Amino acid sequence: MNFDLLISDLNSTARQGSDALLVLLPDGHKPDSTAKDELSALVAQALKAGDIQTQAGKLLALYKPSQAKASRVLLAGVGAGTPRVVRQAVAGALGALRSGAPALKKLTICFAVPPTPGSVRAAVLAVADASYVYTTTKSKAEARGLARVTISVPKSVTKDKVQDEFERAAATVVGVELAKEWANRPANHATPSDLGRAAQALAKLPRITCQVLGPKEVAKLKMGAFMAVAQGSEEPLRFIVLHYKGAATSQAPTVLVGKGITFDTGGISIKPAGEMDEMKFDMGGAASVLGTFRALAELQPAINVVGLIPSCENMPDGRAIKPGDVVTSMSGQTIEILNTDAEGRLILCDALSYAERFKPAAVVDMATLTGACVIALGAVRSGLFSTSDDLAQRLLAAGEAAQDLAWRMPLDDEYAEGLKSNFADVANIAGRAAGAVTAAKFLQRFTDKFPWAHLDIAGTAWKGGAAKGATGRPVGLLLEFLLGQGASPVKGRKTSSVKG
Repeated sequence: MNFDLLISDLNSTARQGSDALLVLLPDGHKPDSTAKDELSALVAQALKAGDIQTQAGKLLALYKPSQAKASRVLLAGVGAGTPRVVRQAVAGALGALRSGAPALKKLTICFAVPPTPGSVRAAVLAVADASYVYTTTKSKAEARGLARVTISVPKSVTKDKVQDEFERAAATVVGVELAKEWANRPANHATPSDLGRAAQALAKLPRITCQVLGPKEVAKLKMGAFMAVAQGSEEPLRFIVLHYKGAATSQAPTVLVGKGITFDTGGISIKPAGEMDEMKFDMGGAASVLGTFRALAELQPAINVVGLIPSCENMPDGRAIKPGDVVTSMSGQTIEILNTDAEGRLILCDALSYAERFKPAAVVDMATLTGACVIALGAVRSGLFSTSDDLAQRLLAAGEAAQDLAWRMPLDDEYAEGLKSNFADVANIAGRAAGAVTAAKFLQRFTDKFPWAHLDIAGTAWKGGAAKGATGRPVGLLLEFLLGQGASPVKGRKTSSVKG
């Protein structure tokens, strides 16, 4: 799907060729009913008559009005015009446009007044999310029909003010949809080897390089915890190392670590059968790393980023690890495995140790780690844990800006008491209480050498039920965080289409 940015008045926008025109009306908008701009006059009349209201979610559909070239025009209230409300309004309006209507291929979204900061991005992300279609493993699936979306803002908005936001939004869509694609694929179409090939494909893009390590290389690194999880599966593990190089080599990179369990049965501590199919989403952290690198290739910012993806299956065959086994991690710390379904932290701890070699400015890991985080925060916010107040605040702010929300959780030392073991340096689980926190405390043991944050995305990486599917989170948060490192674009940055 392609996006264009148009800086124009409402009348000129209405004359653009598209299948549908969506006009966003905020509170307080008072167009002139006698204006030469015919569409503005029509909007004014509708507002005066009460046929359309500016409260969030209100809609008025028009069919082939003479005031617009589009055969379908939809007026939508956006209330205060905040990014959150704009995103909800656009999603609802697109649902109305597509319901029982012919195929929608070209859409124009017009802000009747200058948008609030973040609202252009919200509109772009909303239309992309609402029109997304998964087709990879369907024999007769209809692909997404919507091919081009034009975002129109008034001429009073300067190009520079909205251009960067628009480009970030378009790049975020590319990254989010790559993350969705890989997280949505069934496990037999998204093996660790498949993820490795997907990462290698990213290396064809500007400034990205990739290295994929197999079992022999991982054994040489002495990643005993990672290898222990993988040993119960016939699918060979893969350790993926991505580099985005946009700045001088002297600039310390930010390292992103994504959990890549391509299917999680729970191992010997096997999961219940109900909804076990959703454990194909257990590589949502890995998918978000792939998606973030795809977005970086679009924008080419002057930063350095490393992506680490430990990937394997967690299966219960005769070679699988057993409760009570003790393994030695890459750091040298020994781990008593009390529950084989707490495997994500085992592969992540070795990846975190590997991250030390890059002398990173910060390390952020993303993992569908604990059901306890779902109970605590549901599907609205990801759980954020960090040893650095500054890093945590920057991630929280990035999430707010990207409408990809997180909530900071505690890391008090007392929470680590339950991880003590009589037979190893640490156990891989504690009791049921504060399960998301104790999982983070386990990971914290491997992060002494750098500022670290952990995002538990178990509640936000996918949806269940009738809307089952990956969300692509937290690609938006991660991209906003990385772009906020204070770097300016480098030569060769790709720009999106802008019309004036």
